[in-house]
Amino acid sequence: MADALRYNHRRGALSQYYELGDDTLWNPSNGASRLFMSQVSVYQAELGLPSGIGPMQADECQIDPLVFEPFVDALLAWRRTTSHAVTAALSEGFIATVLVLAERAGIEVNWQPPGSAEVGGLKEVQVPAASASPEEAWIAALKQKSRELGHSMTA
Repeated sequence: MADALRYNHRRGALSQYYELGDDTLWNPSNGASRLFMSQVSVYQAELGLPSGIGPMQADECQIDPLVFEPFVDALLAWRRTTSHAVTAALSEGFIATVLVLAERAGIEVNWQPPGSAEVGGLKEVQVPAASASPEEAWIAALKQKSRELGHSMTA
């Protein structure tokens, strides 16, 4: 019955499905999906890497976690290299959306800057806001934005 309802819903072409195997990670409207897929193309070209987000066919696309994980890590590394305010503003929403998909896909995101070592085996250390570095503040803000966005992204 669920498959029949899903099929009927899809026939109306009101939304699209981003899937990992049989699991739906995100079910956005066509408009949101179209904008996201356009941005995927932009960032694939910018990074020179495939995203692992397959083509949209019959309102569905598959995400390949083996390709998506290095894309997510490269995206974060790329964003770290810019301090340009407009570039930051343009990229933050896309990156937050990608982070929601990565979390739902079970991908462990590499938050460490390239060349840094983990301290005492800890991956995340909470630092009081007054002493947070710009890097730590950026990571905290991005994680918060991703959590908030995740509540709006229906699966």
